[in-house]
This record gives sequence, structure tokens and C-alpha cells, in this order.
Amino acid sequence: MAARKKEAGKSLVERLKGISWKVLVLSLIIVYLAALIGSLFTSSSVKSEWYQQIKPGITPPSYIFPIVWNILFFLIALSLYFAWTNSRNKSDRKKIAGVFAANLMLNVLWSALFFGMKNPLAGFIDIILLWLSIIFMIAATWKISRASAYLLIPYFLWVSFAAVLNYLAIS
Repeated sequence: MAARKKEAGKSLVERLKGISWKVLVLSLIIVYLAALIGSLFTSSSVKSEWYQQIKPGITPPSYIFPIVWNILFFLIALSLYFAWTNSRNKSDRKKIAGVFAANLMLNVLWSALFFGMKNPLAGFIDIILLWLSIIFMIAATWKISRASAYLLIPYFLWVSFAAVLNYLAIS
């Protein structure tokens, strides 16, 4: 409680000095690099005839996806930052690096399977693993930084919805 009051009394400049800018920028680069790689598979396929034929009726308009994903990737990067900077030891950092790396790889893999290979079934298998990896991320970050864990909830919810869309796209 006293630590919160002390933090609340700090000026914006004092708070900004407490940020590990190197870790924050690196977190953003890592997460958005995964986003960029995934988008290479997605961007051209979204307008393809193949996707238009399998796209479920409950799919939001196309312009919604980049907006939502950019917000989610920003939240993921912040989560990584908070988990990393609040880790107490090398073991915690190793665990954080592992769960975030696995999650980002599964995220990119989904785009490659679903859009790149045009294989909704393989994409569905991957998205279930992706969904589970988000649960692992939340569990791994919970003990280190509650803020980090909470930042992953919108990601979990969106991937849950995406899994429904993916399931409905399987013909």
C-alpha cells in the first residue's frame, strides 16, 4: 500500500526514468517482427477467392482485423516487458522467454498454415495449441506481474473467437 502511494506521488518524468527503454523497445521489436512475418502469409490471402468462399458469416469486416491485431500485439509486447522487468531471477526470465517465444511461433505458424497453405484443419490444430500457449503465458506471468497477465486477457478472448471462426471455416 505504501509503495502504491509512493508511486502515485511521482511526477511523469520520474516515472519515465524508471522505464527500461531498452527492454521495452526490444519487446516491441520482437512481438511486431512476429506480426510482420505472420502478415506476409495473411495480407494477400484475405482478399483471395479461396478465403471469401470459406469465410464464416460471423466474420467481422476485413478492416477490423489489423486494428485489433495491432492493439493485441502492443498488449503482448507490454506484457512481455512487465514480465521481463519484474522477473526476480534468471529462471523466471528463461520461463518468460520460452512461453512468449513458443506463443509467437505458434501465432506465425497459424498464418502460414491457414492462409499460406490454405489448410483450415491444420490451422485449427495450431490455434488450439496457440490458445493453450496463451493460458501458459497468463499462468507464467501471473506470479511475476499481475499487470502482465491481465494484459494477455484480450489476446486470449480474441484467439478464442478466432478459433471459432477457424472451426467454422473447415469444410
